[in-house]
Amino acid sequence: MNPVLRNILAVITGIFGGSIVNMALVEAGHKVFPIVGLDPSDMEAYADIMPTLDFEYFIFPFLAHAVGTLVGALIAGIIGVNIKMRVALIVGIFFFIAGVAVNIMLPGPTWFAAVDILLAYIPMAYFGGKMAIRFAKSND
Repeated sequence: MNPVLRNILAVITGIFGGSIVNMALVEAGHKVFPIVGLDPSDMEAYADIMPTLDFEYFIFPFLAHAVGTLVGALIAGIIGVNIKMRVALIVGIFFFIAGVAVNIMLPGPTWFAAVDILLAYIPMAYFGGKMAIRFAKSND
């Protein structure tokens, strides 16, 4: 397969795979820490209640963002050709932009936005890229 096409498919597959992990962890969070009386699909109600939530309600969203980005970057890095770290970081940038958008649409506590934006995206994409490079070296 053409390396450029394979790298593009690596990014798309990484975004898709990371999104699945992200959604699964968000859903798990709703089951572990349900918000009584809130329909999780009602974004307006969600935005209203976010600033009032305690710490534990932010554990799963952070894990969803961090682990989803890590898995997506790892997938992209494993599939990518020659530029494993670059495709992993592209996935991280995609999730970073989405994370900033979510933090704007659903404003929570400032501490969560800072931790989420600083730790969940680019660092996790970097680690995913490093893991993919190690995986590729171990399979040579």
